[in-house]
Amino acid sequence: MPELPEVTALASFLTEHAGGHRIGSVMVTALNVLTTYDPPVSALVGRTVAHATRHGKYVDLVTVPSVPAAVDTAGAAEPELHVLIHLARAGWLRWSDQLGAVPPKMGGPIALRLRLENGAGFDITEAGTRKSVSVAVVRTPTDVPRVAALGPDALSLDRDGLAAVLRGRPGRLKTVLTDQAVLSGVGNAYSDEILHVARLSPFATAKSLTEEEVAGLSAAMHAVLTDAIDRTQGMEAARLKGEKRTGLRVHARTGLPCPVCGDTVAEVSFTDRSFQYCPTCQTGGRLLADRRRSRLDK
Repeated sequence: MPELPEVTALASFLTEHAGGHRIGSVMVTALNVLTTYDPPVSALVGRTVAHATRHGKYVDLVTVPSVPAAVDTAGAAEPELHVLIHLARAGWLRWSDQLGAVPPKMGGPIALRLRLENGAGFDITEAGTRKSVSVAVVRTPTDVPRVAALGPDALSLDRDGLAAVLRGRPGRLKTVLTDQAVLSGVGNAYSDEILHVARLSPFATAKSLTEEEVAGLSAAMHAVLTDAIDRTQGMEAARLKGEKRTGLRVHARTGLPCPVCGDTVAEVSFTDRSFQYCPTCQTGGRLLADRRRSRLDK
């Protein structure tokens, strides 16, 4: 799943490549992808892309009337329209400087295609059978309930701000860091990386962290996320997934040596996901309870 650094890079890429261009057409080819109907997706046609930005793990493509003085039928100035894109676990934004002439098929891997009048544009794609990618066309980002419910952005918090977010939270640290209503932008991969750098157990209780541990967690969060942003700055959309993988120390590296201490990276698995950690760096050498491993040991 694209997280804060990749979504930041996607927004920057779209601003550079689509900003200032008029939208020529929008095709929806997956019934589940569009989560709004008012305004209709057809309202985007003829509008100009102003820029793109980010809300948590949502890309926000901001469009404006192509004629600045445009007014609606009631005589009021036409507002911005926002295209909010959430790429979920298996989605991606695939850019082309010249989209093919053949329209995408219904029910295929392409869920939505947005073409600019100059022929460039992007496809929103999703692999697998579990369809979770969503696109919303709204007048303001907070018209999307999950955007309205987002917690503070991970990079907006200093040490004291993070301490306030964690205060009183009874959940495991891994769960709290990835709860978008508590802290927005961090997902499964970067939470693993942040906890590894901070040398904290994923199963530590958030509210029980000491001041020193909160300070270390805050520093680790800023270091991991800003480093990833710096590495992806100006990068083409097609290269972002690969760049994310190259920068990971523990996430998705089960069985490989920890780059800090050399211990074997361990994993905790659930039904449809997993996370990784280093026992030596993070848990005092202890392996965390893992349901799948427990079943195998019986």
